[in-house]
Amino acid sequence: MADFILAHEGAIRFSFFFIILIVMAVWEILAPRRPLKTSKTVRWYSNLGLVFINTLALRIFLPIQAVGATIWVQHRGWGLLNNVSLPNWLEIVIAVLALDFVIYLQHAMFHFIPLFWRLHRVHHTDLDFDVTTGIRFHPIEILLSMGIKMVAVIILGPSPLAVILFEILLNATSMFNHGNVRLSNSIDRVLRLFLVTPEMHRVHHSVLIKEYNSNFGFNLPWWDRLLGTYRAQPQAGHEAMTIGLALSRDPNALIFPRLLILPFLRKS
Repeated sequence: MADFILAHEGAIRFSFFFIILIVMAVWEILAPRRPLKTSKTVRWYSNLGLVFINTLALRIFLPIQAVGATIWVQHRGWGLLNNVSLPNWLEIVIAVLALDFVIYLQHAMFHFIPLFWRLHRVHHTDLDFDVTTGIRFHPIEILLSMGIKMVAVIILGPSPLAVILFEILLNATSMFNHGNVRLSNSIDRVLRLFLVTPEMHRVHHSVLIKEYNSNFGFNLPWWDRLLGTYRAQPQAGHEAMTIGLALSRDPNALIFPRLLILPFLRKS
């Protein structure tokens, strides 16, 4: 099974991406959490346009990506997990937890270091919050993020299967927790103990600084709780809260391909 997954990694990851995108899009139609404020067609064109450019940039500049890096490391016996004897399932669990913690730290870093924030604010300038917000990132941020994951893989030494599973999980949960979908309070209360839910992550997209500098987890909610960055609810409530950034409110300036030059404009 592991050999099959490795041999068809690209197709498997794209299949999960496409299926989850469609499932979340349908869910948003059937049970939306908030009415959209801007054109869904324009936003989807912009956000999916970034996905296309990001995929192309990764193929050109970092073709081996995290999975290739872990194969290279494994052949050389580098990394912590390559030098300990653990059951396969435990190695995968440790690798996924460790990589998820790295992504949490990376996310916080992109908020608090001004140069990185200029890139990451492309994600936060979305004036609505739906499944495609979870894939709205500037190409340079995507390249930096992949570089950070590759360094983490070299240090950690996880198996290729663990990295593939983590990448699929990260992509899936990012689209899920950005979904404009309605969950009952009872389900959300239990689910957010184990997974970042849309209700939890929506707080992170508030226009208020104290709220968008919280809830940095993409997948697991535990790092926010342990490190004091967890915020349960937005101050204004989920339906009344304002999504986006205070200085970026013009929808016409937040479309593809203008988003590509946004980090280089003087307005912060």
